[in-house]
Amino acid sequence: MANSPQARKRIRQAARRTEINTARRSRMRTFIRKVEEAIASGDGAAAKTALQVAQPEIMRSANKGIVHKNTASRKISRLAARVKALSV
Repeated sequence: MANSPQARKRIRQAARRTEINTARRSRMRTFIRKVEEAIASGDGAAAKTALQVAQPEIMRSANKGIVHKNTASRKISRLAARVKALSV
């Protein structure tokens, strides 16, 4: 157990950051899931709209340090490719 005041403070800060990061990661995954559900339903217009909404949310999570920048770019790229293939 932490004995020094600064160690106790770091525990409080870590707990708070963990909660915020968990919420942000969950939010990102929700937007990704909405795109995937639209793709699965076969609705190209809905999938395109969902992707346009999800894209800034995924990049925001990269900027906040939730996921790596390249990971976010890869997710967006793969979703965009699936949406494009759906509309063709």
